[in-house]
Amino acid sequence: MNLLPDLSVANLCEEKDNYTAHCVFSTYQTMMNVIDTAEDREGKLFTCGHFDLVICDEAHRSIYNKYQDIFTWFDAPLVGLTATPKDEIDKNTYEIFELESGVPTYGYELAQAVKDGYLVDFMSVETTLKFIQQGIVYDELSDEDKAAYEDTFTDENGDLPESIASSALNEWIFNEDTIRQVLHVLMTNGLHIDYGNKLGKTIIFAKNHRHAEKIFEIFNKEYPHLPGYAKVIDNYMTYAQSAIDEFSDPRKLPQIAISVDMLDTGIDVPEVLNLVFFKKVMSKAKFWQMIGRGTRLCPGLLDGKDKEKFYIFDFCGNFEFFRMNKGKATANLLALQGAIFTLKAQIAYKLQDLAYQTPELIEFRKALVEDMVRKVRELNRDNFAVKQHLKYVEKYADPASYNALTYEDTLMMGQELAPLIAPEEDDAKALRFDALLYGIELAYLAGKRYGKARSDLMKKVAAVAGVANIPEIMAQSELIDKILHTDYVENAGIREFETIRENLRGLMKYILNSGATYDTNFEDEILSLEWKDSELENDDLKNYKAKAEFYVRQHQDNAVIQKLRSNVPLTTEDVKELESILWSQVGTRQEYEAEYGKKPLGEFVREIVGMDMAAAKAAFAEYLNDASLDSRQIYFVNQIVEYIVHNGLLKDLSVLQEPPFTDQGSIVEVFTDLTLWLGIRKAIERVNQNAIAA
Repeated sequence: MNLLPDLSVANLCEEKDNYTAHCVFSTYQTMMNVIDTAEDREGKLFTCGHFDLVICDEAHRSIYNKYQDIFTWFDAPLVGLTATPKDEIDKNTYEIFELESGVPTYGYELAQAVKDGYLVDFMSVETTLKFIQQGIVYDELSDEDKAAYEDTFTDENGDLPESIASSALNEWIFNEDTIRQVLHVLMTNGLHIDYGNKLGKTIIFAKNHRHAEKIFEIFNKEYPHLPGYAKVIDNYMTYAQSAIDEFSDPRKLPQIAISVDMLDTGIDVPEVLNLVFFKKVMSKAKFWQMIGRGTRLCPGLLDGKDKEKFYIFDFCGNFEFFRMNKGKATANLLALQGAIFTLKAQIAYKLQDLAYQTPELIEFRKALVEDMVRKVRELNRDNFAVKQHLKYVEKYADPASYNALTYEDTLMMGQELAPLIAPEEDDAKALRFDALLYGIELAYLAGKRYGKARSDLMKKVAAVAGVANIPEIMAQSELIDKILHTDYVENAGIREFETIRENLRGLMKYILNSGATYDTNFEDEILSLEWKDSELENDDLKNYKAKAEFYVRQHQDNAVIQKLRSNVPLTTEDVKELESILWSQVGTRQEYEAEYGKKPLGEFVREIVGMDMAAAKAAFAEYLNDASLDSRQIYFVNQIVEYIVHNGLLKDLSVLQEPPFTDQGSIVEVFTDLTLWLGIRKAIERVNQNAIAA
């Protein structure tokens, strides 16, 4: 896996030595359709052996779930190119290429690219705003703001919330002064061009469309003398590409692009000098993709001087989050239908427990199984993606396969079948409600409370109850009232949860897409503003040691490595091969010596792979087969053999003065005849020497 971004593959398509390499450039969706349907005179256009090499760009986001089937279909080497490989739980770029997480085949890090002069470095301006960090607390507001708070948030019963969580900010409450403070920090501290008269090209990453529009509104209100200076660029626009082209042109306005997901990746505007993170970013890969929007070189940008740095204004603690969490792995979310299929499989597995063998639950399990079998049988077996999982399609299309499900069955169904499950003609909100209730039911069967899901259930039911004059809702008023005003959910079992799911799923469509939103202008406060140099040196791509050790473990069938495992003496040619691998392919001699000093390469490899047990016993056969040795001496020699099998060598003889070697006495006590011990020591030295060429 190569981590060089934006690498063109067109140069691979050229005629050489009377051989033409035929290249096809395609989107994933088109390729899937072509594989399935397109034909030439001889049949399928692209058989599994059609290509000699498959190259996948942006591999961090395209080789999972259904698109992964493209790469497993073609019997060809796969080259993946990405600037931000993922190492998440079930979106692991390294795993697809059979690599250790964090250890690509070849990696070129941002720090090195900056050092080599291909990209520019950044400085972060990390600003803590009170409301974004702590929320809006009524008791901490000024008297004037308290009055406005009361007018805005007192409900029909006269109740007033003590505070509003920070997560609500820019979601359903848009506070003008918070946005004003952010814009002031940017306009005051951002990098400028034209001798300080114009803010450099800037991208503000907003939380949602309403947030972006609010930023735009307040910018025009605060800076009326800068018409056309800022513009919202997101999917709500009719001519988004035209707006992007204008922003990309250094001679044209806008200078500030307020973006919602549209400019996070994939655009190349060298003139960008400022990035503003006005939203939380939970994905490490996306975070670095967004940072990449500012890294491009731009000669002469700053009044004749080259762009050497750009600024990142972070108002939502993103840098701190990734420092503390190191971008913790997150699970990939299956498509909704697939997630429901997996939940049903897990419930069916749990319902096999003797505790749940009641007529009612047996019937419930039967219904689940019938539905899963139906979904599997609906799969188109002529589809190339389905063909690659045909073994599991055949198995789980048979109801008998569900008679005694194992935990491994549920894993296989989730991994092999769930991504294939076709969507039904059903309301998405109803399906999300199904998934929520099945998740609660599964937690119930596992003896867990799943408090967050129950809280989500109550919110959804309350939202339905708030919609008036709908006959379907009124027909379920008794059930809704029980859920909201009794302990019905607290004491519910599978039957009650299914009653809720079946009766209310069809009502979810009546919940408005967006609840009430509020525009406020409470006085916010900057708690801190810190300028920090970038921290480009990180361990996302592991060091030489990790790469070298991983390579050795993965290539134990190599002839030289086999020699080391078998205790066969190395030749000078063997050492040269190790040098070629460890000092050229994996890294450099300088990197090796920085980690291991002058340690012989054979010793390094042997310490990783250990020694074959038969070879180790053969090295000490003279003593293990000596009938004159007593049990304590045989025990001691066996411990030496065990040690060498696991460690490859025994160079530090001081370990022989510690357990388990001393379990039956010290060397002096066990070997009263020191001549015998000296012979064993020479055998140890021969084993060590065989890892070094003569």
